[in-house]
Amino acid sequence: MVPLVEHIMSREPALITPDEPLRHAVEVMRERACRRLPVVENGKLVGIISDRDVRRATNSPFIVRERILDERILDEVTVRACMSSRPITVTPRTPIVDAAKLMRDRKIGGLPVVDKEMLVGIVTETDLLNYLIRLLEGQV
Repeated sequence: MVPLVEHIMSREPALITPDEPLRHAVEVMRERACRRLPVVENGKLVGIISDRDVRRATNSPFIVRERILDERILDEVTVRACMSSRPITVTPRTPIVDAAKLMRDRKIGGLPVVDKEMLVGIVTETDLLNYLIRLLEGQV
């Protein structure tokens, strides 16, 4: 049996909509202890935003500014302005090895899992590492 993404993916991931402020994305990531959020609009996946995207928006090493400006960015800039549009996705039936290679080759930490155009989960580096640990311990 080929191990599939559906066996290791995180179901019901935390979500965000594109018109919410970055601050809300940060709060959701903190509450759910995750580093990326699928972005949905009208039930459809339209992007993904990561903690790295938020850091890029607020912590430019090229611009010296007051901390209050970062606070303003968090409140006034929307997720849509910072998210990655058209994220790379996999399906629940994608072999785990293919998802892992895709993440390695594209240097990304998570892939939204889509079935019939609907988001059904997310597979992350952590999911892959947990699977590897179970495999090496003989639990798979």
